[in-house]
Amino acid sequence: MDHRWRTMSVPQCDRQQGGGPNLVNIEVTRNHSELFRAECLRLISETDKSCKRMQSDDNKQLDQRSRDIQFQKKELELKLEEIIVEIDELIDLQSRVVKALEACKEPLRVTVLCLEERMKRRPPKRLHDEVDRELLKEREVIEGVASPLQRVVEQITEQIRLNRSAKYHLEEDLKEKCEAQGIDSSCALMTTHSINNLHKSRNTRTALPSLAVTPKQWENISDINIAKAEQQETNSRALRALVESLLEQTAADMQKQVQATTAAFQLKVQETKSAKSQMEDQLATILSEIGSQQRTREDLHVAVTETEHALSLAQARLALRHQRSAKEQCLDRAQSRILGEVRQLTAHISKLREAVAQSEEEQRALVCCQLQLQENIEMEANALYIDEVVCAQHREPIIIHHF
Repeated sequence: MDHRWRTMSVPQCDRQQGGGPNLVNIEVTRNHSELFRAECLRLISETDKSCKRMQSDDNKQLDQRSRDIQFQKKELELKLEEIIVEIDELIDLQSRVVKALEACKEPLRVTVLCLEERMKRRPPKRLHDEVDRELLKEREVIEGVASPLQRVVEQITEQIRLNRSAKYHLEEDLKEKCEAQGIDSSCALMTTHSINNLHKSRNTRTALPSLAVTPKQWENISDINIAKAEQQETNSRALRALVESLLEQTAADMQKQVQATTAAFQLKVQETKSAKSQMEDQLATILSEIGSQQRTREDLHVAVTETEHALSLAQARLALRHQRSAKEQCLDRAQSRILGEVRQLTAHISKLREAVAQSEEEQRALVCCQLQLQENIEMEANALYIDEVVCAQHREPIIIHHF
């Protein structure tokens, strides 16, 4: 401060020779005092103006600083709000992925259970058919879905941690900005009268701390925090897009395979029903034929008996004619006829007995067919029950929606 303060020597008040006051010196002393007072008034006025000017400049700088802090606060608050929304979005997405992962457990359990149930079919029906192949594909698809979903859960957890870390630094920065703004606002409101108690309660230090940052460094702190938050927000959005695509694709893959397996089950059930129906028709025909064959054999037995009676009659006639006198035992036409009848009846009986034996053989073959058909029908019924009832009941609740 350029004060025009001059040191003024104070004149001595001497007495004149002869003991009287020196009026000249008194006048000089009075004038000197008046000049000094005038200089003091000027100094007071300049000092007061300088203080007011400096306080006004300080208030302007503090106000500008408060506006700068307010701008940084708005930037931080905006980014903090965005990162909070992103964290909430990730938490919701994580919940969906966990539910999708949980939703894979029941279809996988049902698929494995259906494979186990189909192994309970009779040995000839245990061959791996199209349904088994589709079930194995279904198990592979579901297991293939669960593995990336588990990895995604871990990725989302890590991204949430990074987002929360960015959120923490933003909150800390914002908290410090609020404190600094409050302090600067309080400084702007201070007056010489309001700090009397402050001076009494603490010994203020005006020296700047050795670790004070420059204004550029101060701006960079918030810029770095905002940039880190923006980077995590970008990573988070990219992860959410990837997970949304994965959820949609995995749900579509599972739905497609479940539909393919269901279609294979339906086709197999239709084939089994058709085969069972054909065998039941064949069985009915075989049973009818067995009955007819049995009746035919009974007729053959009756025919054998009747033919044997006729043969006995012919033989009785021959025996009786042998009792004729020697002269009467000529080979007449009647004798020839009866002899021919005996031969023919004997041949008929032989053929009838052969027919009875053949009928018994035919019936045994028919009964064998009957048993085979009954066994196959039972196997088809067992397989049909497993596919149409047991597996269908287990698979009925499986509905794959978009996760």
